Amino acid sequence: MAVVATLLPLLRQTAWWIRVFDFPRLQIVGITLLTLGATAMLGWHQLPGWAGLSAMGALGIVVAYQSVRIAPYTPLVGKQVGDSTLKDGQRHLSLAVMNVLQFNKEGAKALATLQQADPDVIMAVETDKWWYEQLKPLEKTHPYTCHEPLDNTYGLLFFSRLPLEACQVKYLLDDDVPSLHSRVQLPDGKTWVRLYGLHPKPPAPAESKTSTKRDAELLLVGKEIEQHKEPTIVFGDMNDVAWSHTSELFRRVSGLMDPRVGRGLLPTFHADYTALRWPLDHVFVSPDFKVDDMERLPYVGSDHFPIYIKLSYEPECKEEQEENAEQADADDHQEANEKIQEGFQEEAEEEAEEAANPEKQRKELTT
Repeated sequence: MAVVATLLPLLRQTAWWIRVFDFPRLQIVGITLLTLGATAMLGWHQLPGWAGLSAMGALGIVVAYQSVRIAPYTPLVGKQVGDSTLKDGQRHLSLAVMNVLQFNKEGAKALATLQQADPDVIMAVETDKWWYEQLKPLEKTHPYTCHEPLDNTYGLLFFSRLPLEACQVKYLLDDDVPSLHSRVQLPDGKTWVRLYGLHPKPPAPAESKTSTKRDAELLLVGKEIEQHKEPTIVFGDMNDVAWSHTSELFRRVSGLMDPRVGRGLLPTFHADYTALRWPLDHVFVSPDFKVDDMERLPYVGSDHFPIYIKLSYEPECKEEQEENAEQADADDHQEANEKIQEGFQEEAEEEAEEAANPEKQRKELTT
């Protein structure tokens, strides 16, 4: 099973039952090591012919491959985004991302956690009107807002202590999945940072049968970022792990960097099951930022842990840090364009199917 789970993602297919194996790389390593240990104790030499050696060799390759994919998200490698040495608070920006789990009713706990962390910028997703009322007190300290509460588990609330410009909610692909697009002014009163807050649908039977539109949304944003040179931060519940092919392609196309690299996994999902956790909530930054602090916030009753990061804007270090950034080649750009086209095509096909089956659509809306 470990061998199959390792090989399937290499097919680059978008079916949910293939893409789901992008997620549990750490768990695959753990299960495989247990299997190797048990096999060694029982005696692989008791298996007929070369079966024992072949099985042990295949499992060893699984552990090696999966470990290589996970290694960048451990302290065993150098940090892709350097540590801040800047003491000037005028060029710092902190933000928090929280997936509240729409049906979670521990609003007071979520509010208290955000108030204690006190970031400059907050995005809460899976937020409906009930959740807006729970988090509305944040507007006293974070008066700049851009909200889109929805009851379909894709609503978002956005609060900022710092001034915003051109803040808007867009529907890039799915007509029921919003994303945040804005610029925020740093405390120095002159530097503007471009922000993107995302929460695409995951590849799962109840959400989306493929990862096509999730991948396309990430890459649409990546291609837009590629066109400008402003300091940029992309954050949110991406419903994808940092080590997936799509996440890596997004970073290469956008030129953004992952603060987790060299710092640790900081797994944010699933909050209720320690053995089944991986990093789904992300912050990606342009090379003109460094990290002052990054941590996972406490449990708030959701299936996600919130994540917090404090960054410093240090454009004088941009060229040095760009050496650590992943670079896109012509094949990457072609693949990104093809995935974006496939995403729009899938959305068009779904819209045509809904138009042809209005009764089915009404039934889904009432269930």
